[in-house]
Amino acid sequence: MSQIVKRYTRGDVTVVWKPDQCIHSTLCWRGLVEVFNPRNKPWVNMDGADTDRIIEQVSKCPSGALSCVITTNETAADKTQTESTTAVEVLKNGPLMVYGNLAVKDSKGNEVSKSKVTAFCRCGASANKPFCDGSHIRIGFKDE
Repeated sequence: MSQIVKRYTRGDVTVVWKPDQCIHSTLCWRGLVEVFNPRNKPWVNMDGADTDRIIEQVSKCPSGALSCVITTNETAADKTQTESTTAVEVLKNGPLMVYGNLAVKDSKGNEVSKSKVTAFCRCGASANKPFCDGSHIRIGFKDE
């Protein structure tokens, strides 16, 4: 089964959305509803804010379901680079967030590269293990 990937473009920036990777944190639309509004079709309005605001909001996506591709603005492109430091954060009642560049090897030896932000399942219910798919919300996962 192929993964759905949607692209929303405006001259200098393209927002890439991978809905299968989304953990429904709602950070995108709660922080910039002028661009990301789930009530609208399409839900991404690239004319809703300037490039820097869009890049800043996309960088807050905890799952990496949203990313940006910069086509003309080198200064903005520099802002999307992930630093070499890796940081780990446990979200209350949610996934384990790892910030940085990673090589993740599954139990079968398959390796996938992840950059920026990766959400790992803590609840055990994800259908996309070891990654979070938002199942913790459905099952009512709570930290002990």
